[in-house]
Amino acid sequence: MLFTKLLIPTLKDAPQEAEIVSHQLMLRAGMIRKVASGIYTWLPLGLKVLKKIETIVREEMDASGAQEVFMPMVQPRELWEETNRWEKMGPELLRIKDRHERDFCLGPTHEEVITDIIRDNVKSYKELPLNIYQIQTKFRDEVRPRYGIMRGREFLMKDSYSFNIDEESLQETYILMRETYKKVLERIGLEYKISSADSGSIGGDSSEEFHVLAENGEDTIAVSDSSEFAINTELLLKDGEDISSLEGKPSPDGKGTIQIKKGIEVGHIFKLGKLYAESMKANVLNSDGEASTLYMGCYGIGVSRLVAAAIEQNFDDKGIIWPHSIAPFDINIISIGHDKNKEIASASIDLYEELIKMGYSVLLDDRKDGYGTKIKDSELIGIPLNIIVGKNYLENKEVELKGRDGESSTNPITDIKTILDFFKNK
Repeated sequence: MLFTKLLIPTLKDAPQEAEIVSHQLMLRAGMIRKVASGIYTWLPLGLKVLKKIETIVREEMDASGAQEVFMPMVQPRELWEETNRWEKMGPELLRIKDRHERDFCLGPTHEEVITDIIRDNVKSYKELPLNIYQIQTKFRDEVRPRYGIMRGREFLMKDSYSFNIDEESLQETYILMRETYKKVLERIGLEYKISSADSGSIGGDSSEEFHVLAENGEDTIAVSDSSEFAINTELLLKDGEDISSLEGKPSPDGKGTIQIKKGIEVGHIFKLGKLYAESMKANVLNSDGEASTLYMGCYGIGVSRLVAAAIEQNFDDKGIIWPHSIAPFDINIISIGHDKNKEIASASIDLYEELIKMGYSVLLDDRKDGYGTKIKDSELIGIPLNIIVGKNYLENKEVELKGRDGESSTNPITDIKTILDFFKNK
């Protein structure tokens, strides 16, 4: 992509309403623009990152054996009344009427819709277990949307729902989803913790949250410094414990000591048991030929929230530092004097085309601006590697390689292997 052709309205300063780093940088880097309170348009740069995360999530879900569907965002009142959630959800559920005065809502989640599909189409235990997922827009009418896409009203989510014949099978699917979510976060390159959690409005027997560790996290979690133990302090507060007294205490699992961390909840997995299946009469015939109520699990991961969480964990005073796996572009070619020097322009274009053929996502900064403006924008956007084509090329046929971490080297423009090795080692 040529920079001059890319819709990327960068800002020198973030609007005053942007309270946290991810919101500030996403606005400044031209990734999103606000449409209404808690509702944003994803511009080309932001959408590239969002799609990369979506691809990672989809690949890991498919690898787990889950099947993808796409359910409607608009859902009828009748399904929500079967589980008593039409009223229970309160004002967070945005209710609407069609032209015939029939009641609908904008889906904040899809337990009712998917359970209705399964009860009508799956009749035998031999068809189980099933794990059905989608990546789709949700809407929750937050009383106070804030922090940009971190807590917006409209967001992109991967939600999946498992259907099992018994608790043992549910446990197997639950563990499989737990491992799948770990693979997603590790592929993205984020530091995270899995904590015991409150099941909230979704309900069920038990649940766990996946937290990306970051100073601006909304959740406070108690974690062991030597094991996977972690618990959302909301659970402890319910029992009246003093959180400050936990610091430095031995971890309940006997490994290490407790530390208090801030986390951003990006995923939540639930063992629902028979909660929804019972109220919606979702049954199949078991091995004895008798009607058996299904056991369910549900598993959500915030695809759009992961974008903000990645920024909150990876930034400096210059801008975003994307993990390679989700950077909007792999490489930025900074062509100095692109509009004035045909030799530089030609060399930059040749390099650009060669790297694209090799499978890299490349931005060519062909603007009339000088090096200072171009490198500042690249650092703000967070591109992992810059290749600078300028004076050194004219004199020695060399280019400067500059990583987002500031490390640099000078190499012949023909030495593609060194260029790519430099990138891979970032």
